[in-house]
Amino acid sequence: MEDAKAPHGDLDPIAFLIGRWRGEGVGGYPTMADFRYGEEVVFAQNGKPFLSYTQRTWALDDGRPLHSETGYWRPRPEGALEVVLAHPTGVAEIYYGTVAFSKIELATDVVVRTTSAKEVTALKRLYGLVDGKLLYAVDMAAVGHPLSPHLSATLERVEE
Repeated sequence: MEDAKAPHGDLDPIAFLIGRWRGEGVGGYPTMADFRYGEEVVFAQNGKPFLSYTQRTWALDDGRPLHSETGYWRPRPEGALEVVLAHPTGVAEIYYGTVAFSKIELATDVVVRTTSAKEVTALKRLYGLVDGKLLYAVDMAAVGHPLSPHLSATLERVEE
């Protein structure tokens, strides 16, 4: 976990994300059956102008691990935001987007993958803080399908 230094001033637009969040989500895609999952997300800071990010999910029925990702969120001037994410499945994503108040919109600029990774060509993410809860939705274009709804969840802050 990052240390408890005061957040860098550049983090002000996304400081509402800092903390540990847990909740449940739903997923699906044209190539898979719908499913439900548990999730934990941690946004941490160390006094520098970025947030570190880790995410993990698990099956609600038996607790088996599902997906995880890690990366960095970097606010830029005038409400711009850059996000870099990596997945253990061999996929890495670079997003550009905007943050306004407590709403974040992101779209991939590039998605790269190893030769053994599933074909993913584009993603969009929408995050918002609503009544103290972090909500998000992810759309994905993969394995020959156009950008389609994939994941959505509601997370509650469990610690700051």
